Amino acid sequence: MKHIARKRFGQHFLTDAAIIGAIVEAIDPLRSDAMVEIGPGLGALTQPLMAHLDALAVIELDRDLAARLRQQTALRVLESDVLRVDFSRLHETLERPGPAPRWRVVGNLPYNISTPILFHLLAHVGVVRDQHFMLQKEVVDRMVALPSTASYGRLSVMLQWRYAMENVLFVPPQSFDPPPRVDSAVVRMLPLAEPPKINPAVLSELVQVAFGQRRKILRHTLGRWLTERGFDGVFDEQRRAEEVPVAEYVALAQAVSVRN
Repeated sequence: MKHIARKRFGQHFLTDAAIIGAIVEAIDPLRSDAMVEIGPGLGALTQPLMAHLDALAVIELDRDLAARLRQQTALRVLESDVLRVDFSRLHETLERPGPAPRWRVVGNLPYNISTPILFHLLAHVGVVRDQHFMLQKEVVDRMVALPSTASYGRLSVMLQWRYAMENVLFVPPQSFDPPPRVDSAVVRMLPLAEPPKINPAVLSELVQVAFGQRRKILRHTLGRWLTERGFDGVFDEQRRAEEVPVAEYVALAQAVSVRN
């Protein structure tokens, strides 16, 4: 029976064979990889990946789709909301000789909750080797944006301090059934081998204050926040939030954490 896409799950099923092939090529899966796919849907990406892998775990919220997926014996199906999945604990359950390889995470993420998923995975980045996601192009633009551009913002900073990222593929609406009303893109996310040591909660609050009123000069927003926390270092507050590079936000978070 044909599965009807469910709006409440943000379902748009990838159907373009050429795009699917390009995504698999970008991922470059190997037999021994520990890979998990988020939102496999009808298996458009799942099947081509399985041709290259010994095993694949998939996370699917839709119970009807999960039941279909269970018919494939090589798949480990987790019927769950991805935001409830503990990727670190899941990594501990990998049955491999020697140290378990880190996760390679892939998926066509539901556009309505893509940002919460990215932040959820950020908390488990220690067990992740890389991530390849299909997302709304506008979101990918924000993820990889440089300072002093319109797309640069909170998402840019909160991900770039921990990942090297690249927009690897443009995907038009007609590649899906039903077609979304937006363009899509595939992003590659590589955790940095030696990321700066910071308290992510402090960085998150700092960046939220900075970009909360992004049209204002930082002296009126972030400057006050820094003063309240006893910051007495050098920082140019005569800029707007989008003019400050990631490294400066990280340095501020480190300085504030030391004083508090």
